[in-house]
Amino acid sequence: MIEDGFLVSLALLIFCHALGDYPLQNDFMARGKNWKTPVPGVPWFYLLGAHSVIHGGLAGLATASPIVGILEAVAHFFVDSLKNKGIISIHGDQALHIACKVVWAVMVVGGWV
Repeated sequence: MIEDGFLVSLALLIFCHALGDYPLQNDFMARGKNWKTPVPGVPWFYLLGAHSVIHGGLAGLATASPIVGILEAVAHFFVDSLKNKGIISIHGDQALHIACKVVWAVMVVGGWV
């Protein structure tokens, strides 16, 4: 049986992911975070970094764990970079993001963070 704490953590993390990837990501950030579609005068890594930090902040708040927040920010930057390079599709991108949420929820419930 799956523990209730795991389901609550996972649901909050997925909610925060949807929030960070859609309503909190405007067109400026969505285009500019990819070096193939740069915004003049703004380095792509500033925007991808800001997007990743937003995700990290949301995950850290959802789990009350700064460690999860840091892990999420780093993982989000890496996964989105894979998508920018064309190594994975949008579907692979979202699958990897959700897989990270599963790992974070296991870590929280296990008391590892």
